[in-house]
Amino acid sequence: MQILVIEDDARLAQVIRKGLEKEGYEADVAYDGKMGLRLALSKNYILIISDIVLPEINGLDLCRKIRANKPEVPLIMLTALGETDDKIEGFDAGADDYLIKPFEFRELIARIRVLLKRTGTIKKESGPVLQYEDIEINTDTKTVKREGKNIKLTPKEFKLLEYMLRNPQRVLSRDEIARNVWDTHFDTGTNFIDVYINYLRKKIDKPFVNKLIHTRAGMGFILQSNPDVP
Repeated sequence: MQILVIEDDARLAQVIRKGLEKEGYEADVAYDGKMGLRLALSKNYILIISDIVLPEINGLDLCRKIRANKPEVPLIMLTALGETDDKIEGFDAGADDYLIKPFEFRELIARIRVLLKRTGTIKKESGPVLQYEDIEINTDTKTVKREGKNIKLTPKEFKLLEYMLRNPQRVLSRDEIARNVWDTHFDTGTNFIDVYINYLRKKIDKPFVNKLIHTRAGMGFILQSNPDVP
């Protein structure tokens, strides 16, 4: 459930990102229109939040370019401009909703939920059992099975595997893993994430023919049955 935030005010962008993560979403942040467009076209976001006044590519042109390539993705415009003509121009560019700064975060969440409900992508609970290929974990009983065989993991190994199962076939950077599994930022001077990835590999990959955890050099790790698929 990934949302893209395109906002050149770094403080506001981080406030929105942290608020979205507390609501159970994942959020990417872009600080200019060019970076925002690149991310919007390269990943499948359930919703995009964009300021109108942006460097490189302004929000209205950005909205038009996104709409031309991904007409189905909901888009909320953020702006300090509040005139009726500005709103009309935003809607004409393809925005689904319009929120004027300053705003309360709960209002933004309410707008997001309405749009996701309208498009049928409202966030659903996945239940206690997560499965990918022949590996299965139960988040209630904290048990892990592969090919029907029980595998014993430490609490941190379990949490790491759970996060990977919730994000299969997607490259997870070390920083993302550190934030979501360890609740910290990745220190490039340490290798604790690589150590735990190796712990997992020994337990859930080494005894089996089909290897699921793969390294993408310079990017991170991916849970994928076929490593040759981009």
